[in-house]
Amino acid sequence: MPADNLNLIQRLNAELAKIPLVDSHSHVPGPDPVSRTLDDILGYHYYTELAHSTGMSKDCLAKDHDPAARCREILSHLPKLKNTAQYRWFTHICRDFLGFQGGHPNETHAEQLWHEARTVFSRPDWEQTVWKKTNLACVFLTNDFDDALEGFDTTRYIPCLRTDDLVFHLHDPAVRNRLEKATAIAPTNAAKTRQAIDKLFVHFKAKGARACAISLPPSFTPAPVSDAAIDRALQNPTPGSTELAQGIFWILAEHCRDHHLPFDLMIGVNRKVYAGGVFQGQDLFDRRTSLVQYAALFNAFPSVTFPVSVLDGAQNQELASHAWIFPNVIAHGHWWYANVPSIIERDLRDRLNAVPAVKLIGYYSDAYKLEFILPKCSMFRGLLSRILANDFVAPGTLTEEEAVGVAGQLLEGNSRRIFRLPATGPGPA
Repeated sequence: MPADNLNLIQRLNAELAKIPLVDSHSHVPGPDPVSRTLDDILGYHYYTELAHSTGMSKDCLAKDHDPAARCREILSHLPKLKNTAQYRWFTHICRDFLGFQGGHPNETHAEQLWHEARTVFSRPDWEQTVWKKTNLACVFLTNDFDDALEGFDTTRYIPCLRTDDLVFHLHDPAVRNRLEKATAIAPTNAAKTRQAIDKLFVHFKAKGARACAISLPPSFTPAPVSDAAIDRALQNPTPGSTELAQGIFWILAEHCRDHHLPFDLMIGVNRKVYAGGVFQGQDLFDRRTSLVQYAALFNAFPSVTFPVSVLDGAQNQELASHAWIFPNVIAHGHWWYANVPSIIERDLRDRLNAVPAVKLIGYYSDAYKLEFILPKCSMFRGLLSRILANDFVAPGTLTEEEAVGVAGQLLEGNSRRIFRLPATGPGPA
């Protein structure tokens, strides 16, 4: 790489680090957002599933297993992961947050890292330290439909109504009971289910929610369903009912329209493919899905914004093309198995060359604790800087200032507009 391009990338990366990040999808628990021990870090499913895939027994993952011993066991398998992005995230956390000075953290550092994490994570200002270091503006949560949404600052931790259980598990008496308990309405027919869902939307919006979200299998095709068909499905609920899932999904889309909430669609996940896998390490994707399955939905709800994520990298061009022609479709982040540098770089380059920058949300962390947002987003910023430098600034398509402006749209501005967030703040305290 020419020295001038390297310097350009470094300058851009330094500017991008100044842009506050709106993290538009995570699993951070609002009332307990930061790690308490090293177990919260190494318990992230990326490490447990990768360690398990390289030979680690699941015994250490039992809830009653000593957490320090569990960390030692996972660390003993980390040297096998040195080539992975996930290992680099962990190293980044060790160095930036725990002051680790060694080359590659492994089992020999278990006691040192355990005690350092206990000390650092127990500091009373630790949450604010992570916010400042990460340059976070706000982070979206993933909230069950019956979440009380209490115990956290909803201007920083943005509630998001997750609806997988409603769409795919309403046949389950336990889910129906949860919905009735949350809304005081028994979902016995289509009309009552609509009323219950409306109460959920009112509750979530009153608590500051800015989106509704769902993950969807490759086999699912949204379609309107008559109330009579929904009534029959609710009176005789059976697992895997296509009509019930389609009917509830369509009702949710109607409520997103009526309550002016974007509907995040994460498309293409097959659940429990590997039955013997660890927690969150059982699900995969395949290539049976097509966004053509969603054309009727996008056409039927032109006023609803659909931020769309796909699991299959080969589907990225299809997503870019939908964002190209549908005003209400947004290419949203790099989800799960696509969240590795080589795939991000390819997909991001294609999107930036094909789709107006105002139609792109660059990245979300999918993190389970705040500490993971920094290494993940630093990875993305580095890739974005390189693409902007080599593909846009060096050829003269954009000036450096314009490239930073595009990055600002992807990292912050577009999310603020699409999710109707305040123009600024709260940002780091």
